[in-house]
Amino acid sequence: MLTQAELDRLCVVLVRARNPSNIGAVARAMHDFGFARLRVINDYPVPIAEARSAVDASDVIAAALTCASLADAVADCTLVVGTTAVGERHLHHQLLPLDQAAPRLLAELRRGGNVALLFGSEKTGLSNDELSHCNWLLTIPMRNPAGVRHVSMNLGQAAAVCLYELVRSAEFATESVTNPASPAPGVPMPLAESNPRDTPANPATAGQLESITALLAEVMRATEYTRRHAHNADPAHIRRLVRRIGTDAIDAPVWIGILKQILWKLSLGEERTPSNLEP
Repeated sequence: MLTQAELDRLCVVLVRARNPSNIGAVARAMHDFGFARLRVINDYPVPIAEARSAVDASDVIAAALTCASLADAVADCTLVVGTTAVGERHLHHQLLPLDQAAPRLLAELRRGGNVALLFGSEKTGLSNDELSHCNWLLTIPMRNPAGVRHVSMNLGQAAAVCLYELVRSAEFATESVTNPASPAPGVPMPLAESNPRDTPANPATAGQLESITALLAEVMRATEYTRRHAHNADPAHIRRLVRRIGTDAIDAPVWIGILKQILWKLSLGEERTPSNLEP
């Protein structure tokens, strides 16, 4: 079972969700499974008050945060996971089916980290730039008996399925501790085996990684790297690069300090003229 502290460390983030009924359906699913932290990002005000489908979930709707950007919404999270239907999209992240992803989400919650689970707009899903904020991605395998894969799932349904699988994974993990046995086919691996080996023991927050990304982008501009190598300077690419490094919470302030020092030194060079250069 998930403890209350673990439930409170997961936030559901809706990016550009347009339909108040869908937002209400997500809030109801969160309430039904015990989750309460909902964050919404959109370019225009979303009429959350009209989320009539949020039966018995008025507390989730009332506490929902409206964030100015995705970076702000996930700044306090140590694991950011995006959901995708894949389709024709070319992915730059590790992609896991939901039954394999849930134990990894659970492992981070039980480690004490904050987890953000991202859902994109009903029409287009998460953009490439939005996906660049993620550590990895999950997908819900959807095939009918004829083997045909559906393109996507309704937003409220997708959130409900993901949250159910996370709760189910927690129940299985608890049962496997009290009754250790080989899992049946199709059952998620125990937590000890599901955590990625390259994940830092104490990962940096998304806010720290975004600070490193922004400073690195400034260094690239100041050194004219972006002008000379524009094909390697796409902001989403740089953000993914920073996340692949696997920086932990101890090293993140060091990287931030190093990049700030480089920028400071570069600014001194810009202020010097031939007359005041040292011999």
